[in-house]
Amino acid sequence: MLKPVLVGNASVFPEKVRVMKENMLDVLMYLFENYMDEGPEFSPDQETLVTELYQAGFPRGEIKKAFSWLEGLSSLREQGAGVPAASKASSLRCYSNTEQKKMSLQARGFIQFLEQSGVLDSLTRELVIDRVMALETEEIGLEQVKWVILMVLFNQPGHEQAYAWMEDLIFDGTQEHLH
Repeated sequence: MLKPVLVGNASVFPEKVRVMKENMLDVLMYLFENYMDEGPEFSPDQETLVTELYQAGFPRGEIKKAFSWLEGLSSLREQGAGVPAASKASSLRCYSNTEQKKMSLQARGFIQFLEQSGVLDSLTRELVIDRVMALETEEIGLEQVKWVILMVLFNQPGHEQAYAWMEDLIFDGTQEHLH
């Protein structure tokens, strides 16, 4: 007879490990980690992905929010709406009170560093901020912002070098010099 095994906060049977994930960002990270090799044109049947994510332990509500978040990213990319066309290299982004409360000082500083280093331009910076604000989490730290940046860059044509640098930073944990 099989006995349940404690995995995280869930008691499960070994043949079907289901661990409940906590939020939409976990779903997004799972999708990204498991499907990024497929490329930005990868578009599987959404119902199949929903089923797979549910079987992996994600709540249906968080799965739905993650797909909505991705649709928002795609829509913003296509529209480029509400985003300044360009800003001077010496300009400084002022964050609203809501943005300051949600994003840690480290996260905001990292975004500024990436923009000053040429990894982000004003468009991608604004996309990152929009997507961070769309996450249903009260506070977003540096590591979470790095993932959002990676997802935004992945979905932006012409940002392959910046994406590769961020990918190395996140997956290798090493920070290489920008050229």
